Amino acid sequence: MAEKFDVDAPTLNRFVMASTHDHDLVILMNAIATSCKLITSAVQRAGIAKLYGLAGEQNSTGDDQKKLDVLANDMMINALVNSGVCSVLVSEENEEPIFVRTGKSGKFCVAFDPLDGSSNIDCNVSVGTIFSVYEKAPGSEGRVEDLLRSGAHCLCAGYVAYSSAVEMVFTFRGGTVHGFCLDSTIGEFVHTRPHMTFPEDGGKKIYSCNEGNSFNWEQPIKDAVEIFKDEKDPYAARYVGSMVADIHRTILYGGIYLYPADAKSPKGKLRLLYEGIPMAMIIEQAGGIASTGMFEGKIQRVLDLVPDAIHAKCPIIMGGKRDVQVVYDQFAKHGASVPPL
Repeated sequence: MAEKFDVDAPTLNRFVMASTHDHDLVILMNAIATSCKLITSAVQRAGIAKLYGLAGEQNSTGDDQKKLDVLANDMMINALVNSGVCSVLVSEENEEPIFVRTGKSGKFCVAFDPLDGSSNIDCNVSVGTIFSVYEKAPGSEGRVEDLLRSGAHCLCAGYVAYSSAVEMVFTFRGGTVHGFCLDSTIGEFVHTRPHMTFPEDGGKKIYSCNEGNSFNWEQPIKDAVEIFKDEKDPYAARYVGSMVADIHRTILYGGIYLYPADAKSPKGKLRLLYEGIPMAMIIEQAGGIASTGMFEGKIQRVLDLVPDAIHAKCPIIMGGKRDVQVVYDQFAKHGASVPPL
């Protein structure tokens, strides 16, 4: 039987244009998509091209850089700088922000983690890319302060998962969440998951966290995880160690992802601009809850946080309402004021 071809493929560029009629935003998303296609090629050829192992450097937050970290970062920076629509870039891999020179400068400011979960790359586990997009403030020439704003100012956000398929999950502020799969035969991200949401009934009972850190957790988090492990109605434990992979599964299947503050990391471990805020935007607009847990004396929404530096960190408790409620109940038992879900 002859293969059926879609002669009217709903691509990412078409989706962005139909949703916004903003040509600059189409150019920006095309640049991000192009860099993610290049990263896809590098990830898939990592063993053959001898890209496994360390690059001998550390990134902005002190993590050892892999060779693929450096390559993916260069790919994203080159694509975004040359798009002509960006003014300020912030990458996990760079200590300082990147300012685009005037001749190529545009209205967008982009923060990104070019290769999330790269510590897993040498053992062929899923990795990803995360990004958030802001517009320059009125009258600004492009300053760091244009990015140091709460998630309420984030224009759009997304992540890309590199695995058996390459999927981009993307949303606009105030919109719904959509999935796009890379079709290698045409080299385009094609719209495959319209209106992604958490399962209405809560979905599968899955908890995802690094229990190796549990010794340093505060008591309500310990208690919540013990409830998840209750033999009468146990949750399944699933933890990849790549935020993109764990969040993607949590949205599609249900459950909860936790990377809470603890005694060792009182401000959390994940970065706010290019991990916390974009993932929180996606989680909330898919019908979930994106909380900090107890942070700086109170329980907060991640999207309400205002970063005080480009690599500011935050704790993360993200998932469906049913499962986040379990965590909130434990905080309430310990006297915390808990916001309604």
